[in-house]
Amino acid sequence: MRHIRKTAAAALMALSLGACQTQSTGETIGTLGGAAGGALLGSQVGQGGGRIAATAIGTLAGAWAGRELARRMGAGDQQRVTSAEQTAVEQGETITWNNPETGNRGTVNPGDTYTNSAGQTCRRYTHTVYIEGRAETAQGTACRQSDGTWRLVS
Repeated sequence: MRHIRKTAAAALMALSLGACQTQSTGETIGTLGGAAGGALLGSQVGQGGGRIAATAIGTLAGAWAGRELARRMGAGDQQRVTSAEQTAVEQGETITWNNPETGNRGTVNPGDTYTNSAGQTCRRYTHTVYIEGRAETAQGTACRQSDGTWRLVS
């Protein structure tokens, strides 16, 4: 329980730092996603106090990286990202996208499908985005709604 509170405190700290600046919706989503991913990765390192510190550092570094990634993506890129992720989870197949206007591109690889605690069918996915020639990888999850559509949840 203590570990969860400290992780939450680290995430709040990262988010409050991000709130000090005016951000677009894309930057906010990038910051939140990066913070969550960084916290998860950081929590896998070390033990005791070292794990807490690694989680805090991972949260901050992830928030920064996610925000910077979102800043370098235009509206056309973001539209392609969302469409590719949606298609990949719906079809269960790898989807690639590119934006000839910016040169940015990406690949979405659907992962395992499972049933969550609410009884929904969910699918994990990995999205590798190439911005200015540099690869950034993020992971997400989508769950099937009662009407049969898939909704990206993280």
